[in-house]
Amino acid sequence: MVDVQESFRARAEWAQIADPKIAEPVNRLVRLARASGDLVVWVLHTEPGSQGVFDPAQGHVRLLEELERPEPGEPVLHKTSHNAFTTTNLQQLLTEAGVRELMLCGIRTEQCVETTARVGSDLGYRVVFVTDATTTNPLGGLTAQEIIERTETVLRDRFARIATVAELGA
Repeated sequence: MVDVQESFRARAEWAQIADPKIAEPVNRLVRLARASGDLVVWVLHTEPGSQGVFDPAQGHVRLLEELERPEPGEPVLHKTSHNAFTTTNLQQLLTEAGVRELMLCGIRTEQCVETTARVGSDLGYRVVFVTDATTTNPLGGLTAQEIIERTETVLRDRFARIATVAELGA
């Protein structure tokens, strides 16, 4: 679970987010993972000292209020890079837990979630990009839906399998 955090809701761009109820599909995915005995890892983006919404001192670097709460043994990692690997011990945690497949979801489909999928694939993980449990904002003249479709296209069968929460639950 990548960057599903209050920092985004604190930004003016939140009004244009494709799915303001992103916590619902993320919660369904978390429940599926837990029911399967899979490790759930919570990742939050931070920019210490920036004095912006990603600066932990501002109080917004926390999970969206509507999200399930981490259970004992579920790591909560704080990253300062676009992907969840480079500035955390995620790879070590996954290796120690014997994880070989990642199911990714989160905020900023084309940025932190896509980048984590690409790096994870490069590190040898099978990656499932859970598209309906990601969301983003319009960017550079593209609608949020166009960005999501572009991300699916560039990841599909190269870096990740594209799936929905319902498909994974079936």
